[in-house]
Amino acid sequence: MSDLVFGLDTFGDVPVDDSGALVSHARSIRQTVTEAVLADDLGVDVLALGEHHRPEYSVSTPETVLAGIATRTKRIRLSSGVTVLSSDDPVRVFQRFATLDALSDGRAEIILGRGSFTESFPLFGYDLADYDVLFEEKLDLFVQLLEEKPVTWKGTVRPALDHAEVYPTTESGHLTTWVGVGGSPQSVVRTARHGLPLMIAIIGGAPSRFAPYIDLYERATAQFGTTAYPVAMHSPGFVADTDEQAREAHWPGYRVIRDRIGALRGWPPVRRAEYEAEIEQGSLYIGSPETVARKIARTVGELRVGRFDLIYTAGSQSIGDRLRSVELYGSRVVPMVRDMLADRSV
Repeated sequence: MSDLVFGLDTFGDVPVDDSGALVSHARSIRQTVTEAVLADDLGVDVLALGEHHRPEYSVSTPETVLAGIATRTKRIRLSSGVTVLSSDDPVRVFQRFATLDALSDGRAEIILGRGSFTESFPLFGYDLADYDVLFEEKLDLFVQLLEEKPVTWKGTVRPALDHAEVYPTTESGHLTTWVGVGGSPQSVVRTARHGLPLMIAIIGGAPSRFAPYIDLYERATAQFGTTAYPVAMHSPGFVADTDEQAREAHWPGYRVIRDRIGALRGWPPVRRAEYEAEIEQGSLYIGSPETVARKIARTVGELRVGRFDLIYTAGSQSIGDRLRSVELYGSRVVPMVRDMLADRSV
């Protein structure tokens, strides 16, 4: 597991300052850049920014913020997490990330997804009734664009292309592209059919329940004759100096954002006991560096994933707590997980 990749993910959640006041979206974006620079300095492998169009989040165009980060970092890979392809244009997405790839000297990645939120559909004039066909057709086009050759394509959701050449191309001729899925077998099979790497969002429940999806991906790639890349996963978490500090710093923002979203989806308000159970047995990686490292190592070993991303923000934590979480993840959690996994392989 020495080649295990470690990432940090955020949606640019709007934090509070030292006085407890929410900062502006503009300052939140700048704060995200600051955290990315720290992650780069600490040797974290990847930073992924998710696209959202809600007031709680400041990042609506990941590639724009990533371009700013590219000019202030040296080695960290820069990814979306996710780009909502269904409500965007595949040609423009490719062009924007090819531009990011140039600015970052080949460090750009994309995680494409349908998104767990739907605000982008009415915002950009798409009908939710077309939810499935939009992603299916646009992903098909995007896979062709990745070949960086003239594209001929015809579908129902955008104008056809006839030997269209798309610029800029990447310097390497390869733009790393993942598909993010939330647990749909059909999405896993689709990813395998297109020969793309799989990123699984595991945000609740026992991580082990996703093992069948990884097996399905491997079986499907074998049947399609495509490549079975190492599977990646991302899950929410938070690191502080002690378990108690981590839980107390994370819970208030988590509760607010969970109940706000839950009200839209018909969920009852989250109880503290549920939160604690999710930390102990589910998919919240919250605690001291030792606690979080042990849980990550256990999950990585169970699922045999090649990349673990921690979603390190959840609602309005303080700027100081967020920076400390990034610092502890990069300086202590990641090295400990590597050591734990190395010991098991002996």
